[in-house]
Amino acid sequence: IGALTDDGQLTESGRKLARLPLDPRLGRILLAGAEERCLEEIAIIAAALSVPDPRDRPADKQTQADQKHAPLRDEKSDFLSLLKLWRAWQEQRAQLSRAKLRGWCKENFLSYLRLTEWQDVHGQVMEVVRGELALQVNAQPAEYQAIHRALLAGLLSQVAQRREQGEYLGANGTKLAIHPGSGQFKARPAWIVSAEQVQTTKVYARNV
Repeated sequence: IGALTDDGQLTESGRKLARLPLDPRLGRILLAGAEERCLEEIAIIAAALSVPDPRDRPADKQTQADQKHAPLRDEKSDFLSLLKLWRAWQEQRAQLSRAKLRGWCKENFLSYLRLTEWQDVHGQVMEVVRGELALQVNAQPAEYQAIHRALLAGLLSQVAQRREQGEYLGANGTKLAIHPGSGQFKARPAWIVSAEQVQTTKVYARNV
């Protein structure tokens, strides 16, 4: 991610990453967001990836949860789905009392506590971005390509290619599948990048 020189010294990017309240990979994504003029969107996504997923999917209510989450799903990218969820959350926060907001979360299989944690991390990130780092936040909405180029800056090791029968081959020969909760589960594109890989019965790519 370009944080260190060959002899282990911090680069300019490394010094900036050290100031951010994020995992270095997510911090690198944030810096790329400034370069790609999509910092507004990337700050939201990076904050989301630093906390547990606020979308609940109970084992006994997966179908109901998926139905409630469907309007917040972007058909091309789970990362853009996070932006949709953030905007819905901001809209409800502006309109509802805390008690009603908790009710809205419960009805839509969302965790109020995790959404609040996401909100807090985003606030901390933006404080550093606008203060110490003095980075420029884009005024115009960013396009799909710019957002995903920025994501790749920190997630290159998470790229995978589709092989036979829908299986994917990732870095270091890792074989994985798209998580069933992903909006890309049925689409199965030729190439994917994911925020994380988790192992249960098999290795799954999540946030694709």
